[in-house]
Amino acid sequence: MVQQQNAGPQNTGEDLNEILRVRREKLAALQEAGEDPFRQTRFLWDATSGQIKENFDEMEGKPVKVAGRLMSKRGMGKVSFCDLQDRDGKIQLYARQDEMDEAVYKKFKKYDIGDIVGVEGEVFRTQRGEMSVRAKNITLLSKSLLPLPEKFHGLQNKDLRYRQRYVDLIVNPEVKRNFVLRAQFIKHVRDFLDDRGFIEVETPVLNTIQGGATARPFVTHHNTLDIDMYLRIATELPLKRLIVGGMDRVYDLGRIFRNEGMDPKHNPEFTTVELYQAYADFNDMMDLFEDLLSSAAQKLLGTYELEWLGKQVNLTPGWRRMPMHEAVREYCGIDFMAITSDEEAVKAAKEIGVELPENKEPTWGNALYECFDQRVEEKLVDPTFITMHPVDVSPLAKRSPKDSRLTERFELFICGSEMGNAFSELNDPIDQRSRFQKEVEARAKGDDEAGMMDEDFLTALEYGMPPTGGLGIGIDRCVMLLTGADSIRDVIAFPTMKPLD
Repeated sequence: MVQQQNAGPQNTGEDLNEILRVRREKLAALQEAGEDPFRQTRFLWDATSGQIKENFDEMEGKPVKVAGRLMSKRGMGKVSFCDLQDRDGKIQLYARQDEMDEAVYKKFKKYDIGDIVGVEGEVFRTQRGEMSVRAKNITLLSKSLLPLPEKFHGLQNKDLRYRQRYVDLIVNPEVKRNFVLRAQFIKHVRDFLDDRGFIEVETPVLNTIQGGATARPFVTHHNTLDIDMYLRIATELPLKRLIVGGMDRVYDLGRIFRNEGMDPKHNPEFTTVELYQAYADFNDMMDLFEDLLSSAAQKLLGTYELEWLGKQVNLTPGWRRMPMHEAVREYCGIDFMAITSDEEAVKAAKEIGVELPENKEPTWGNALYECFDQRVEEKLVDPTFITMHPVDVSPLAKRSPKDSRLTERFELFICGSEMGNAFSELNDPIDQRSRFQKEVEARAKGDDEAGMMDEDFLTALEYGMPPTGGLGIGIDRCVMLLTGADSIRDVIAFPTMKPLD
């Protein structure tokens, strides 16, 4: 048998040009003969490769119609074997000239790897035992004018895979699993929240004020209004306005945009779900988050035991809950609760090699946070809720009644990665105005991630917001965990890429 080869990266420019020329000549010949494949409008298939393999005993000997892409061709003379790839995987095609119309068989022999075909035939098993479709008729549904990467090397260049996801999915079909799991997880999130009485709402993507998080925004301009607007960096403030209005359980699942650095955990546009529950606090949000993510692992993967970023992770419910200052004391040896001045706190941080960013005030709270961020976060492997964050880094969270320097806030960490962020929401409009003012002052000093004064939100709070628990979950990070992906680009179908010249 002769294996028909694809073009690949190893082809010289001359080889590739010849392949492109030949394929276009084949297309021109078909069009001149009145058989333009691009005029085909539909093919009513009735089975997939997966259905045939799963139900082979019932389907053997019965007629089927399958459709997909030719991934290989091999054979001699009047007998050909092909691998047809469809949405479920691959199925072998068996074609004999004496079992088909001779003209159809001759046309089929000229088809190229990558061409999309519709096949009418019957299910059978070859002498070697392979489940196959014995072709009776083959219709060319779309012509592939570019060759796929060579079979044995595939598409290995990750940058090219992200840029050409369509080719990545064709030649590396296993990557489809990530996007199937992503869709299943998003459905799980919606079902989980809907079953608990939450209502999904939509909040603005374009905003006149940057707010709801500490991040640098994307700025655009509205021509008709002649004003600059910000792509949302969070959905928090609009959702809390709805809580004020009496919608006691709401969530928004959608894209967020932050004009920040890119690395394996960050993409400028990403997906979150933010949810708010009236008459609840951050402890309720911990319970909810633990239940949501652990149940997703059990439902979608059938296990609590996962491997991510080279580490074994156990999602069995009963996750560790630890105040930030206790984590810093355990991993860094500094007891911030015994420190009373900003100067002493900053000094203690510097003694272990922690430096405060230039745009941050040298305060007790910022020193505590930076010690955690720079020395502790990466050490947290199994799910750990880090609670009681400093007020300095939590402008929208309610103060702890036990220590006014701290807030009722948590972040969940798994394998050193933040998975979500939650508060007992600040509902005191006077305190909130003071916090906003500090953000404004930080912004004036050059901190372009600091928030702005939101007078309308303050007005909403003055009408009265009930005690509320809020939670934001990074969908992409959770999907990375569930799929074992080590880069956010592996779970976003079309990640942000710098254009090629």
